[in-house]
Amino acid sequence: MQNESRKVLVTGGAGFIGSHVAEAYLSRGDRVWIVDDLSSGHMENVPAGATFVRLDVAEPEVKELICEEGFDLINHHAAQIDVRVSVTAPLRDAQVNVLGILNVMDAACRAGTKRVVFASSGGALYGRTAALPSIETVTKAPESPYGVSKLAGEYYLNCYREVCGLEYVALRYANVYGPRQGITGEAGVVAIFAKQLMNGQPLVIYGNGEQTRDYVFVQDVVTANMKASDMILPREAGIDARAFNIGTEIATSVNGLADALENIYGFRRDRHYEAPRPGEILHSTLATAKIRKCGWTPDFCLREGIEETLRYMASARAMAGGM
Repeated sequence: MQNESRKVLVTGGAGFIGSHVAEAYLSRGDRVWIVDDLSSGHMENVPAGATFVRLDVAEPEVKELICEEGFDLINHHAAQIDVRVSVTAPLRDAQVNVLGILNVMDAACRAGTKRVVFASSGGALYGRTAALPSIETVTKAPESPYGVSKLAGEYYLNCYREVCGLEYVALRYANVYGPRQGITGEAGVVAIFAKQLMNGQPLVIYGNGEQTRDYVFVQDVVTANMKASDMILPREAGIDARAFNIGTEIATSVNGLADALENIYGFRRDRHYEAPRPGEILHSTLATAKIRKCGWTPDFCLREGIEETLRYMASARAMAGGM
């Protein structure tokens, strides 16, 4: 795809990652529409210059919008992202993550959309793997409905590519963190710990804290999305051919993350350890050699990303009057 101005739809564009991605498209001169039902996103995240439409991605009106506007590119970030919710409410998870992507893909084929960039998941797809960091071709063994729904999304995308020629890229994220992140779910642990530190509360850790994750800063994820929007795609078949891990290849334990936040913030808090949460894997780190060969590399180390996140949260807290 050329770098000329395009019509771009970002689903979930009022959310944490989607709003940063939408800003990047606008900065490149693209015309951007955002679809979000605001179930977890916020209007203040919607960047100036974007056209906002409040809709659930599974609603038929989304299909009408895509067919009417004829988007060149669709960046699909709308999702139910909480592993715990997927375990307790798998039908809700499937409604958003499976029926939602089917609704969008069907319309994209009808409208002649050139490419879809799909926000997938690394650890949730791979499950417990024998070798870390995990490569894209590792056996998929999701252990939660969330992981199953993301894997189903990739299979549906591959099917639409073969049936109607719709090109796509699946970005399998590690644990993304940064400004605008919510404080719910495992993925929001950086924001959760930061808020607990600021409020003088103990840090709540599920399990023994020795479970490890690959924490990648949101701006590095944004540059991966921009790369995925324009890269030359392989001709090979199968879901792994167009899937790219997005992470740092560095494993950090939850206890280690708590240490890092406390060192940067300058205060230590008590820690409360609670029972492990169902559906969560113990260790996840992603190999990124494949996307690095395409010219992407993470620019932010964990300390730099945490510092940016804390600055944002402190500023937002001050503007809100110390809430």
